[in-house]
Amino acid sequence: MRALLDTHTFVWSETADSRLSDVARMFIEDETNELFFSAATAWEIAVKFVKGRLPELPEDPETYISRRIGLLHAIPLPIEVSHAVRAAKLPLIHSDPFDRLLVGQAQLEGMPIITRDSNIARYDVETIW
Repeated sequence: MRALLDTHTFVWSETADSRLSDVARMFIEDETNELFFSAATAWEIAVKFVKGRLPELPEDPETYISRRIGLLHAIPLPIEVSHAVRAAKLPLIHSDPFDRLLVGQAQLEGMPIITRDSNIARYDVETIW
């Protein structure tokens, strides 16, 4: 099964963070699943790191993201024009532009998002948690 990683899921999956649900952890660890990593998530991690909002990041975002993508065997998902347009057309349930972009990508690519964000779950998109 294919699924898109939300930012917190990507970060928490590296550690034994208790905030990551058992269902999400099992899905991520199941090597038969395909995990996708959005360019929007890379952007969000870099922005939060610069603002000091990701103190748990063990290294700079460029190194961290590349290393984690490799360890998870995640497939990079670029931001396409169609993803951006879809995100802009979504109902204003969520104000976070990164999350709105993930929803748009998940909808157009036909995959669920691994997230605990209850606002994302309110969109017409499957979530795994």
